[in-house]
Amino acid sequence: MTTVLVCDDSPLAREALRRAVATVPGVERVHVASSGEESLARFAVDRPDLVLLDVRMPGIGGVEAARRMLAVSPQTGVIMMTMAEDVEGVARAVNAGARGYLVKDASREELVAIVTQALADAASRAVPVQGAVPEAGLPALTERELQVLRGMSRGRSNAEIGKELYLSEDTVKTHARRLFRKIGAADRAQAAAKGFRFGLVR
Repeated sequence: MTTVLVCDDSPLAREALRRAVATVPGVERVHVASSGEESLARFAVDRPDLVLLDVRMPGIGGVEAARRMLAVSPQTGVIMMTMAEDVEGVARAVNAGARGYLVKDASREELVAIVTQALADAASRAVPVQGAVPEAGLPALTERELQVLRGMSRGRSNAEIGKELYLSEDTVKTHARRLFRKIGAADRAQAAAKGFRFGLVR
């Protein structure tokens, strides 16, 4: 049974997330929590396959909650939810073992795609992925690929990155595909997470 835990201190955001996650194919149960402390209590009882944690919350907050969860259960998928500019919070969570992040104003389609990918990653985590980049390795990215990765880590869309770099959106997509392949990422969230882990994004 695939279980997801959603933790956000905003009741409206929490309910919207719960409804969206419940529509993801394969998700059979969605639990909710309103604080880092409550998420830890639910985590101990429910042992979810995936946890969506708001970075900034009263009390211990999402980053510390993620750290404690992953210390107990490193195989659990943890996705941080953040405002676009909260790079520091995401970096700390990724360093603690979080798999990626979700910008809080992401569309329902983006949320479903990220949750689907995270659950697939969790299911196949014990199976080596051909062509994946070793965690200790440092991928050789071009300057453009680094710029695109840094834009993604700040929650920028391909169009916004293109505008900043004076590139077409199609060119940005081409650079994105290449950097995904080089660092072994399946999507933007995983690419940003690996960027933080490799020290390519700060």
